[in-house]
Amino acid sequence: MARPGSCIHELAKGQRRGEVGFGRFLRNPSVTVAALSEAAGNRTGERVAGRDILAIQDTSEIVLGGPKLRKAGFGPVGRGGFLGGVLLHPVLAVDAMSGELVGLADIAVWNRGKRNDLHHARRPLEQKESQKWLNGARRASEVLAKALRITVVSDRESDLYEDFALKPENVQVLIRASANRNLVNGEKLFGYASRLPEAERINVTIPASPGRPIREARLALRFGPVTIKRPERGMPSLDLKRLPEMVKLNLVDICEIDPPNGAEPIHWRLLTSHEVEDFCMAHLMLDFYRKRWLIEEYFRTLKSAGFKIENARMSDPKVFMNFAALAAIAAVTVTQMLRARDNPSGQALVDAFDPDDRPLLLAICKDYEGEAPTARQKNPHPPDTLAFATWIIARLGAWTGYYGKPGPATLSRGLRRYYEIKYGARISAGIV
Repeated sequence: MARPGSCIHELAKGQRRGEVGFGRFLRNPSVTVAALSEAAGNRTGERVAGRDILAIQDTSEIVLGGPKLRKAGFGPVGRGGFLGGVLLHPVLAVDAMSGELVGLADIAVWNRGKRNDLHHARRPLEQKESQKWLNGARRASEVLAKALRITVVSDRESDLYEDFALKPENVQVLIRASANRNLVNGEKLFGYASRLPEAERINVTIPASPGRPIREARLALRFGPVTIKRPERGMPSLDLKRLPEMVKLNLVDICEIDPPNGAEPIHWRLLTSHEVEDFCMAHLMLDFYRKRWLIEEYFRTLKSAGFKIENARMSDPKVFMNFAALAAIAAVTVTQMLRARDNPSGQALVDAFDPDDRPLLLAICKDYEGEAPTARQKNPHPPDTLAFATWIIARLGAWTGYYGKPGPATLSRGLRRYYEIKYGARISAGIV
């Protein structure tokens, strides 16, 4: 491990001995991305029982450096592929009704290898990076099997015929369309969408994003059934033969009315395997898709606002991939706490912490509150809520409780300290 970055200091106690021990752990042959993902998925699988769940998936590039990193074995990332790094593909389990982040269903981390000289259209799906979308849906179907309903939600990059045709039986899909597909009736998808009757107009708040302020938008909503044809080009003949000639779906078209000057108008065409027979169901599909933005908050916590994993300098790609998987798991907890901080509506403590965490959290809370706490010194949240734990973790991260709200860095720091305390408590109790 070369020149540990700030995130290594955070996860390894900021001490040389901790960094060396952490590096030894990451190099352990039994520590793999798959094993870490399975452990996180098992916890999430229990938490989703009986709930209506969105499995939101996306990919993010983790850019680590330039030529030196490429020579060390990191694959190409960034525009033009001149930089070195890895790719990270999480599947987040989100409560479809409340919007609460329940946990991590799956995490895939990979290092791009040498360029495949076989033309993209002639490569079987298993050799394409886009296989990640099918893998994510498959893992969601397995890990979240106890859920009442599973809807896999993803953006335009996942608009592949295979995603619709090969979806697991216990999963529904909701994907923003990118391709102007051929329909069995001879029409094109986008032309058909424009001719659908307008069902309703609604007002929504569009959250801020880089270069775009928060704003209100008035949207026209249309919906209707579609049957898309199997593409005849862009895939090997063997892949074509195993796919059905057509897939029946439903389309929900959302178009902005009178956008403000200088703003890019919203136009989302959503394809789904859900039955959409009325305005209420069409509106629900829009609501499901808008919850996809949670994964952007998650990536921000992981890459810039909290863990800053792109600051970690490691020369071994395998070691870094293990580290990225660990950070990805921890970033889920921090993202959950950030949302509990802003919306303390009562998400259960057990969505983010184990049952044996509760007594320790209560003890730490009592220590911070003191014998006769003032209103500002007292934790205002019920003990069985995630907001209660968030207040404690923030205090451990050096938040005073008086000014502003604790941010991702404070919560990341507090979470690290909490796990140190928990480890010490287990040793003291003779458990370890």
